[in-house]
Amino acid sequence: MPQTVLVTGGAGFIGSHTCVELLRSGHEVVVLDDHSNSSPESLERVAKIAGRPIAAAHTADVRDRRALDKVFASHKIDAVIHFAAKKAVGESVQIPLTYYDINVGGTTALVSAMHDHGVHRLVFSSSCSIYGNATVVPLTEESPAAPTNPYATTKWTCERILADLCRNLPELRVLALRYFNPAGAHPTGLLGEDPRGIPNNIMPFLAQIAVGRREELSVFGDDYPTPDGTGVRDYIHVVDVAEGHRAALDHIDDEPGMRVFNLGTGRGSSVLELVKTFEEVSGRPIPHRIAARRPGDVAELVADPAKVESAWGWTARRDVAAMCRDAWNFQQQNPYGYAP
Repeated sequence: MPQTVLVTGGAGFIGSHTCVELLRSGHEVVVLDDHSNSSPESLERVAKIAGRPIAAAHTADVRDRRALDKVFASHKIDAVIHFAAKKAVGESVQIPLTYYDINVGGTTALVSAMHDHGVHRLVFSSSCSIYGNATVVPLTEESPAAPTNPYATTKWTCERILADLCRNLPELRVLALRYFNPAGAHPTGLLGEDPRGIPNNIMPFLAQIAVGRREELSVFGDDYPTPDGTGVRDYIHVVDVAEGHRAALDHIDDEPGMRVFNLGTGRGSSVLELVKTFEEVSGRPIPHRIAARRPGDVAELVADPAKVESAWGWTARRDVAAMCRDAWNFQQQNPYGYAP
């Protein structure tokens, strides 16, 4: 059934792609975003792809209770998808207090506002980073949490808070989606990853090198216990992630309480393998150099996505080559991102 969905961080990379999927499925979408790492232009492009506009866009910080109360009072919200957060591992080591303030404080403010306004369905944007330096891969939802950096710790903290709230508020339904490494762009080239400043994620960095905006990639560490010594990650296409959130909305009432699902492909790629694939897709060389490991990074994170496939029938359908191809397409069409 069509619902009115509040999407926090809805103008961001994953949020904007999820808005497209929600609109295409007949839902009404209300966005709250402070645009600290996003552009309002993305929402115009969401409407163009989906063939219909979002219901409303509110510019506000997710920690602002007055702003949240205004949003909930202005719209009859049925469910919330919560993306709004800071998300860079390296940056979180440098400014941990900011990460706790925004990621944990924003989540508690949001759930408090939901509770006060009688909204009891939440899809929470979690992360594979909470598994930490895992010794056994692929990772299931039962793999132990062992976060190695403040960003991962904020996500694990939020999960524990939400689980505890579900135990004490039986009307609350929460789905925590631990997705692995979202990458790529919308195949139209209209939506993609356009971070402010120097990209923290590897895919937009590769694209900016290929288009001539940056000189070279720093590969952080080549002495990990992996086949080529560089970090291995389970890269998942952003459209697959968006479809996973749409599916979560369809299944949020299947069971009470809080449930956790991995969103990943089950296949890992090293940094050097990703560089090679991007070079092949773009036809451009990607200069790179080996640098020291970054604090908080781990050797390998690969998902076991069997649980979500069994429960919802969801599975990632796009491979790494498609992620590179779509990211390059977006970068070529938008050399400077959403800026004029």
